[in-house]
Amino acid sequence: MSPNSKGVEILSIGTELLLGNIINTNAQWISEQLSQLGLNHFRQTTVGDNCDRIIKVIQEISKRSNLLIITGGLGPTPDDLTTEAIAKTFNVSLYEKPYLWDEIKQKLSNSKPQDDSSSLRKQCFFPKNAQIINNPRGTAPGMIWEPIKGFTILTFPGVPSEMKTMWKETAIHFITTRFSDGYSFFSNTLKFAGIGESSVAEKIDDLLNLKNPTVAPYANLGEVKLRITARAKNEVDAKNIIQPVKEKLKKKFSKFIFGEDNDTLSSVLIKELAKRNQTIVFAESCTGGLLSSSITSISGSSQVFQGSIISYSNKLKNSLLNISEDNLQKYGAVSEEVCEAMAINVKEKLDADWAIAISGIAGPNGGSQEKPVGLVYISISGPNNNITNIKKIFNSTRNRTEIQTLSVNVCLNSLRLILLSSSK
Repeated sequence: MSPNSKGVEILSIGTELLLGNIINTNAQWISEQLSQLGLNHFRQTTVGDNCDRIIKVIQEISKRSNLLIITGGLGPTPDDLTTEAIAKTFNVSLYEKPYLWDEIKQKLSNSKPQDDSSSLRKQCFFPKNAQIINNPRGTAPGMIWEPIKGFTILTFPGVPSEMKTMWKETAIHFITTRFSDGYSFFSNTLKFAGIGESSVAEKIDDLLNLKNPTVAPYANLGEVKLRITARAKNEVDAKNIIQPVKEKLKKKFSKFIFGEDNDTLSSVLIKELAKRNQTIVFAESCTGGLLSSSITSISGSSQVFQGSIISYSNKLKNSLLNISEDNLQKYGAVSEEVCEAMAINVKEKLDADWAIAISGIAGPNGGSQEKPVGLVYISISGPNNNITNIKKIFNSTRNRTEIQTLSVNVCLNSLRLILLSSSK
């Protein structure tokens, strides 16, 4: 957009969004698209299915932005008020575009025939000079309309699949032609494990002040990400801008960076084991299959993953993993001794190169002063029966799901580090 432009806003319409009945994935997706087009995106607003409130919001936005992207409220029901509210905002009438009604009836030709009084017909009415955005996946068209000089509105249905198709087929070309200055944003994300967000941020204070590229840290449970974003005319130029910063980060955090962009700890581990032509198995207690699920969620996991034994009870630890009743009584199921035996025995029983065993107290009940909630033991058995034992005590404020998820992350990252050290 030009230096004098006022930017872009997103308006999501739907009472179900305000009630939390559905997650507003449309706004997230459109935000990413706008960034890729190099547009300034300043605000997102959500309003319910109320004509007066929609009118008020559009009036406010028209005074501060050049481009408004609206999703939702284009359907045939009485609470679909978007087009009507837009027209009332700028005091214009709506006119039927008869060809749209013919198209809708054609789309529904295999279902119940539509008479001319059908509620679906309201989707054919638009301001007189509006450009229609075809909807190949549904019955509700959108529009591109400039009600006042310097302010353009694009409308899309709330159904994500319909909105995305319409965006790709029509909106990208229009926005690029009318609003883009030829520059776009390109991002490359580095992913970290075994280090906290604050620790990463403290070590890259100089990089956080860069203008192009920008560096932004953000965290998910058990994972830190650094997004490096460059503004450039093409992807090649962007990569050249990003590369020096990326190399600096890899040098500084070589141990902690496990991948980029769409990589996960599971996918990285699968690739490394496949490269070595090695297999892996699990013995799970407190994670109840979550560790196995994290691996099998990745396509290609069958190359390396043999299977697992989920021995939640002491009875199954004894019968399936040959953990002696004496050791279970003496040390308890949550102990280094039992966890190590689980790893050794599952590796032998399922005939794999590597085995990970995990046992812990995920809470909220079951903890004691000696063995608190959040205590987790992990044992990794490798070729030649080399054993690595890990004891973790997660913060007691963590809930059960968080402790299980973090435990899985520690399992995967610990083996990643072992493989990394053995390859040097």
